[in-house]
Amino acid sequence: MSMLTNTLGRYFAGRFVVAALGVFASIFLLLVLVDYIEMVRKTSGLASASAIMVAETSLFRVPQLLEKLTPFCVLIGAMTCYLALSRRLELVVARAAGVSAWQFISPALGSALVIGVLATVAYNPMSANLRELSKRMEAELFGSAPGGGIQDASGFWLNQVTSDGQTIINAARSEQQGIRLTGLTLFRFDTDQHFKERIEAREATLESGHWLFKGVRRFTLDAPPVDQASLEIPTTLTEAQVRNSFSTPETVSFWQLPSYIRSSESSGFATAGYRLQYHKLLAQPFLLAAMVMLAASVSLRFFRMGGVQKMVLSGVGAGFLLYVLSKVTEDLSKAELMHPIAAAWLPVVVGGLTGFLALLYQEDG
Repeated sequence: MSMLTNTLGRYFAGRFVVAALGVFASIFLLLVLVDYIEMVRKTSGLASASAIMVAETSLFRVPQLLEKLTPFCVLIGAMTCYLALSRRLELVVARAAGVSAWQFISPALGSALVIGVLATVAYNPMSANLRELSKRMEAELFGSAPGGGIQDASGFWLNQVTSDGQTIINAARSEQQGIRLTGLTLFRFDTDQHFKERIEAREATLESGHWLFKGVRRFTLDAPPVDQASLEIPTTLTEAQVRNSFSTPETVSFWQLPSYIRSSESSGFATAGYRLQYHKLLAQPFLLAAMVMLAASVSLRFFRMGGVQKMVLSGVGAGFLLYVLSKVTEDLSKAELMHPIAAAWLPVVVGGLTGFLALLYQEDG
């Protein structure tokens, strides 16, 4: 009977899933705590910031941060699972019963593939939506006053030129991939590039043919500031152009990436970042399976033989080197020096082959 369906296989798969989810939950709680403390520090001077709202904002921000750590959660979870099985001599009993290492690794490989598919098709869209919701809550926390309250000096920048002149827009925060902005500062120039006015606004929404600003305060050189409830400024920018300027590939869900790639191509924008993210999500199940292979290659050693600590450290080091490789290939792909497919799948191939060859040497060498 296949190890993927019999009782022993389900037991090994269950132990692996519990260990991986345990690591995932532990890192999640740690990130929430750290992010909550940072948010409390930022909102300490805001009377409108309640503890519950700050906690919800941190809670909604963390899933997207944790998504990048999913491969390491699987790596540490698999190592924890196999080390526990080895310490309790369960692997010894399995080997004595004629079960090879390849057989009791296969349930974890199948489980990793399932976890990867769920992370791509379900967790990724959920984390992207929660990130958008957290941005909206941040706007409510920091954008109650004209000028957006607390502003990030870098923020988001946009330059538009119309028949009325030039407008430079700086937004502290972006929602809906740039369709809605908060904490705005605008610098307007006439057609002769002479300074015209500075505008601060609480929020802005891109509508057909114009930006709609709310909570506006206008500053000129020869008049006192003027407050306005709303202001419309013409624009020739489209939603696709704004989204490509403000959105990052990581904030676009898996199901929306193909349409973003098509819109970027039709608008003449670079699509390397979106293509890389799409193929990384497609490769994620196989990357998690490669992490299981790496973990198994360093954690199946019997405790009585010693050297377990060195093997564990080598597994952590291999995971770190794989992360460095993925960052290098990602940078090369975004610079259009490497094809997105090669950049997304190279870490998977390297990690999988490394774990496979190490296991092959240990078990059959």
